Order: sequence, then structure tokens, then C-alpha cells
Amino acid sequence: MLEGYFPVLMLVFVALGISVFMMAASYILGVKRPYYEKRDQYECGFAPLARVYIQFDVRYYLLAILFIIFDIEAAFLFPWAVAFTDIGLIGFVEMILFLAVLLVGYAYAWKKGALEWE
Repeated sequence: MLEGYFPVLMLVFVALGISVFMMAASYILGVKRPYYEKRDQYECGFAPLARVYIQFDVRYYLLAILFIIFDIEAAFLFPWAVAFTDIGLIGFVEMILFLAVLLVGYAYAWKKGALEWE
């Protein structure tokens, strides 16, 4: 049964080998002549106006994580809707439980004020 996966395993090993070889060759044979302009930050052809590393508010990251969670929820809903007739009542109940967990998380985030931006 597993002999069908041997070509895939060989492909993975060949791809890893080639990529490691090319990275090592580039590092070893590459020209290393750093100078100020090469190491300087690039901002649309102009000198940087401010420091590069700006701290973002934690609420920005929290809002981004919430967006990703609800985006993944939408990605799960489309295949569920397509296969709705095939999965039957068990699939319907499981999706309702999934949505209930997400709804509880959304209510918690709303209660904590994670969705408010000042």
C-alpha cells in the first residue's frame, strides 16, 4: 500500500536536495561586498523619514487574528454548503456546534472591547 508513495517521497528528497545545494552554492560562491547604500533601508527611492521598527498597538494584532479566524470560518462554510445534502443531519449538527463556538468567541471579544478601535 505504501509503495505508491515512494515516487512522492523521492520527489520531496530531490526537491530538498536541490534547494539546499542551490542555497549553499549561492552563499559560498556569492560576491559579498556590502556598502552603505546596499545596507540602507529603501523607501520609494527616498531616504527613510522615520525609524523602521515602529511598535504597533496590541489591539491591531488582536483584530488581525479575529479577522483570520472569521475568514477561516467562511472558508469552512463554503464546502459545507456544497456538500450539505451528502453529509446529512450529523454534518448539520457539527456545523451548528462549530458556529456556536465561533459565536461564543465573537461575543467574548466584543465584551472585552477587542473590536473597538480608538
